[in-house]
Amino acid sequence: MLSRIAESLYWIGRYLERAEDTARILDVHLYLTVEDPLADTQAAARLLLSVMGVPAPENVSASIVMQRLCYDTGSPSSILASLKGARESARRSRETVPTEMWESINTTWHAVQQGQLGTMRPAVAFRWVRERCAVITATADSTMSRDLGWHFLVLGRCLERIDMTARLIEAAALTTSGAAWSTALRSAGAHHAFVQRAFDQDSDLESAEFLLLNRLFPRSVLATLDTVIEALGVLEPAYDSEADVVANAVVVTANYRLDVLGYLQLPALHAGNNGSGGNAYTGNYALLDVVQALRFVQGNIARFGGNAGNVTLMGQSAGAINALALLTAPQASGLFHKLVPISGGI
Repeated sequence: MLSRIAESLYWIGRYLERAEDTARILDVHLYLTVEDPLADTQAAARLLLSVMGVPAPENVSASIVMQRLCYDTGSPSSILASLKGARESARRSRETVPTEMWESINTTWHAVQQGQLGTMRPAVAFRWVRERCAVITATADSTMSRDLGWHFLVLGRCLERIDMTARLIEAAALTTSGAAWSTALRSAGAHHAFVQRAFDQDSDLESAEFLLLNRLFPRSVLATLDTVIEALGVLEPAYDSEADVVANAVVVTANYRLDVLGYLQLPALHAGNNGSGGNAYTGNYALLDVVQALRFVQGNIARFGGNAGNVTLMGQSAGAINALALLTAPQASGLFHKLVPISGGI
């Protein structure tokens, strides 16, 4: 496939998803600032702009948020700029985009260009944007062949969705508002699905896990990553044989302390290692970091579809040395079952 066509389809997917998700976020943000009399509107607006990657002026108001994230065509995060980008990308790949999809994108952009969005009340405008993006997406789903172009479109859509969901989670984690996670769920369109699944469990942890790890909700990070992997598997068939090897594996990477912070024995470094076993003060903090990562895998890998009873520890060079060292570490006993050291030895 020509790189020009592939890039255009990829960005159509990204721009449409960005416009829809921004409309969702703005809709919930403005609703909460109006409904909650105790809300700090300045702080909420500043946090929203920061999370969306838009510089915030000293004095922030709802009108500035609307201008920067909705009407400003010079801001890559705004709804208008996203719809304009989707239309321009569709124009560049006109020979590949189905006629019905092109007409939907073109009609939407011309309505925006003529000022239709600015004449609506904000809540109505956001609903209109979501509906138009849904129409375009559904039209693409029902008219495009499942060829390479389709998978580039899906790849762009999913990567943007992961990015926007991660921004929502970041915003909820940074704010002290009691409605932070409810806001994140509503912005992602996940509140109804979350309530159905969690019943009376509405803790912050449950909300974060739902947005990150729930494979049944299509906007969760993990479910969207599954779709990304499927698309990449089609777009890069040269790696099929390698993909077959790890098709049933969940890969987890872990960092550990390096150099003097990882191996130097100092009293000042003892803090925080008391629970690591009898050899906590030997200076092997790098190895203890890997042990802690393995404990995390044991406690959480099932949530990702992995098997805690079949963990393979892999390492290369210094990582291989650490992996071999853990064979003799009592703290690592039972935490992994197979070992693959690459280019390293003891």
